[in-house]
Amino acid sequence: MGRAANGLDALRLIDELAPDVAFLDIQMPGLNGLQLAERLAADAAGASGVPRVVFTTAHEHYALQAFEHAAFDYLLKPIRRERLERTVGRLQEALAASAPAPAVMPAAASTTEALAGLLRQLGVAVPVPSPAPAAPLQWIRAAQGQETRLIAVDEVIYFQSNDKYTSVFIQDGEHLIRTPLRQLREQLDPQHFWQIHRGVIVAARHVAGTRTDFRGRMLVKLKGRPEELVVSRNFADVFKQM
Repeated sequence: MGRAANGLDALRLIDELAPDVAFLDIQMPGLNGLQLAERLAADAAGASGVPRVVFTTAHEHYALQAFEHAAFDYLLKPIRRERLERTVGRLQEALAASAPAPAVMPAAASTTEALAGLLRQLGVAVPVPSPAPAAPLQWIRAAQGQETRLIAVDEVIYFQSNDKYTSVFIQDGEHLIRTPLRQLREQLDPQHFWQIHRGVIVAARHVAGTRTDFRGRMLVKLKGRPEELVVSRNFADVFKQM
């Protein structure tokens, strides 16, 4: 892969490297992108052949001229990553169909690396990919004397902060774990577990409904359990759609 600062250098570089693809800016000193594409077409009989040309520009009004010069594609700046992905995919298909030559990038490079390289060559900032979100918590280990009980998250009715511990309430009783509630919240599926108070997270499927007491507090009624859980004002919006 090469990069040129102007049209004349680009012409020399293309002649030297004989690339399969050339990304050309429309506005370049020396030779602009359209003039360079015209020169390349004139040299079509050369041994190195003509690369597929993708024009890049901030001006959409050159598109017709670009395709008159047999442009493979026309990318408007700022170039969006997903738009570039489609172009690269089409280029790879076209190159694979025309000859068993290498793809746009070396085979050792992954698609992501290839895209990142093209973006850098075009002067486009390469976004750092966000790490994939961790899978929601599935199991909880709760100590019981000298033993450890494994509790499926689906069994949990609600969690309640309890001094240095967190209480885990399931059908057969209460169990204590050392994981802080705030850490649990980050690991639970928010579609299935709702925080209703700074110190309480409840399983949505165990919520029977809500009521307001004489003090104006919202209380959560649970299915099959007598206790009611206080909803703080900061989390009352959870139930507005109910």
